[in-house]
Amino acid sequence: MDEKMKDSHSMSLRERIAKILIDKKLLTENDIKKAIELQKSKGGKLSDILVGMGLVSRQDLTVALSEELGFPPIDLSRYKIGADILKFIPAKTAKQYKIIPISKMGNLLTVAMSDPLNVFVIDDLKSITGCDIGPVISNEKDINDAIYEYYDASTHEAIEKIVGDMEVQEGEISILEEKADAGLDQQELLKLIQDAPVVKITNLLLAEGVKLRASDILIEPLENDLRVRYRIDGVLVEGRRPPKKLHHALISRLKVISDLNIAEMRLPQDGRFKIKIHNREIDFRISILPSNMGEKAAMRILDKSQAMLDIDTLGFEEQPLNDIKKMSERPHGMILICGPTGCGKTTTLYSILKHVDTPELNIITVEDPVEYQLQGISQVAVRHEIGLTFASSLRSILRQDPDVIMIGEIRDFETVDIAIKSALTGHLVLSTLHTTTACGSIIRLVNMGVEPFLIISSILLVGAQRLVRKICPDCKQIVEISAEISDKLNIKSKGKFRAYKGQGCKSCQNTGYKGRIGLIETLVLTPAIRNLILEKAQEHVITEAARKEGMKTLRENGIEKVVNGATTIEEVLRVTVGDQEIGV
Repeated sequence: MDEKMKDSHSMSLRERIAKILIDKKLLTENDIKKAIELQKSKGGKLSDILVGMGLVSRQDLTVALSEELGFPPIDLSRYKIGADILKFIPAKTAKQYKIIPISKMGNLLTVAMSDPLNVFVIDDLKSITGCDIGPVISNEKDINDAIYEYYDASTHEAIEKIVGDMEVQEGEISILEEKADAGLDQQELLKLIQDAPVVKITNLLLAEGVKLRASDILIEPLENDLRVRYRIDGVLVEGRRPPKKLHHALISRLKVISDLNIAEMRLPQDGRFKIKIHNREIDFRISILPSNMGEKAAMRILDKSQAMLDIDTLGFEEQPLNDIKKMSERPHGMILICGPTGCGKTTTLYSILKHVDTPELNIITVEDPVEYQLQGISQVAVRHEIGLTFASSLRSILRQDPDVIMIGEIRDFETVDIAIKSALTGHLVLSTLHTTTACGSIIRLVNMGVEPFLIISSILLVGAQRLVRKICPDCKQIVEISAEISDKLNIKSKGKFRAYKGQGCKSCQNTGYKGRIGLIETLVLTPAIRNLILEKAQEHVITEAARKEGMKTLRENGIEKVVNGATTIEEVLRVTVGDQEIGV
């Protein structure tokens, strides 16, 4: 017994917590080893890695830590903390130490901490508050969410306050709207939109988009209202609606920071701008579109810190991932990635570029626009207004003696003709195409006028991609799927199948999903596939032959994600069609 206690005390805190999780059968030793290996290669906290891999929930980790250290755990989402308690600890201190006060009884201030053993923090809190500190344990993410909720004014409240302060200026804003419609002088309009309230509301809307991990922000004028929506994990979520009277001022403010023409309200305009939030530089790409209700703004958020440009972290299954890696290492030929807008095609191409990038290669891209700036790679932005198109750029690029060329998108025969000729003359060419399936891309190229013999001579691989939402790791729970549904989806299981879903929590805005992961099907042009292309076979015939040679469809890749616990059946069904429906 004494020997066991000695062994227990000789273990590190991490080892002791791991042992508790293994004893509770929440983890296996193999799970711990995988997480530690990932931590060594990627860095970060082991707890975050375990949760990110979906091996354990944050709640289970908190309970294990509580049992080991003897501090009571607390679920912050169940507490409503009053302003009279928050005043004991300043916001700056709470953010610095990752703590939040919960309650006060007599001279004892109860404080939620992720590390209740940090005596330096407890001593500092005693001197700041003049109270005895009673630590309770909570996970760091819940504490950060509580700090944001209680200390940082939400966008809704901030906009309400600004609009309330503006009531005395209501006439001035109305004048701005009326004059803008009548053709307000550019200098006068510029002066008005630099007023503090408009600047603050614009900044709040942009900051809220970044905090929500949104990919897009839409500002849309309605008949009697102004709607703001954020695209989070591919789904639009409505935000706080600013007053309609601020429409012209907000759009004009966005034009100013994007260096667009604020006096032009009849034609579409495109631009970009950059902001800095919490020492992170965030790029925004903006499109202004005149509509019957007024100008609509759509902004794409390009957060470099959130970009996954490592092909191994995109979430692809082993078979398509190996196909992409193998074909991208060829000296010449063409790789096409297809799919609808916003499915991650460009991110996949960037990841392939990073995979093949070496100092010995001359890599050049031509894009519309350049989304992420890649170190050591020459990137050309298309500018149609001055005649710098994909086709004209490619002609000049070929004189630069490139080894690898990335074309942002193939839109017409002229571009695809130059791209295929480049692939045939010793260059590795990467590009995207707007089709729904990998085999459908072959038919699309034929319809664009490309001869089948050129397709089979130049194309190495075609990939069709989608993005599905990942189950939130903080509220992940097991659900049972009936044998009937398992059989219908071709899931090999005996009887009921155990899958996962998100219950919905504060971390995922009660959606049950957080983040996205890639699905991809890859068509490699084998001799059998080449013969079918030469014969101008229909899409379903090529698909059937490719599946016989080992190609897994988007639906099949999605079902594997369901079996692995990464996403839900509903998500896979939402973004893919049944294999029997392909080509019909």
